[in-house]
Amino acid sequence: MNVMLDIFGASFIAGMLLLLMLKLNLFTSQASFSSDNELRMQQNAKTLAEIMNYDFRKIGYNFDGTAILSAEEKRIKFVADLEAPDSTGFGIIDTVEYFIADPGGTSNPDEIVLIRVLNNKDSIAGPSLGLVKLQFSYEDSVGTITTDLEKIKYIQTELWVEPVNQANNFITGNKDSVFTYWEFKIYPRNI
Repeated sequence: MNVMLDIFGASFIAGMLLLLMLKLNLFTSQASFSSDNELRMQQNAKTLAEIMNYDFRKIGYNFDGTAILSAEEKRIKFVADLEAPDSTGFGIIDTVEYFIADPGGTSNPDEIVLIRVLNNKDSIAGPSLGLVKLQFSYEDSVGTITTDLEKIKYIQTELWVEPVNQANNFITGNKDSVFTYWEFKIYPRNI
């Protein structure tokens, strides 16, 4: 009878150890996925910021007059010389517009797509990259919020980015509410 108790006891302990190992494996996999997801989310926010930063710094370059044509909370339109200079030292003055649209059919219903239109014809709409909110605000030379196109000196941009592939938390069963907030202020030297 003692042998049977030893076998049942050893089986029970072995089963508990196996369950603990499985739970540890699940936790490690979840932690790895979450970490990779957060890294991708931060890289996506950085990519979106770099795209806008490149164009915003050139607002008004090689242009006399009011360089910002439209300044709204979710849309901006401006002129700039984005091309490399030609033999005369000047490139072509471009009109650039940024706005957002609904991508449709993504796993996150809050996702939006940043659209860049160059010279009113070349529209570039890349993947959402997890962008869920974009907001522009405009400041004059002393830092006061303004909507007067002639007085705008600073462009404040705020991005909210969520993971493209949200995963359920294996403990709670709910989707984790993780996001990245990225804020940058640009002073285009030519306006």
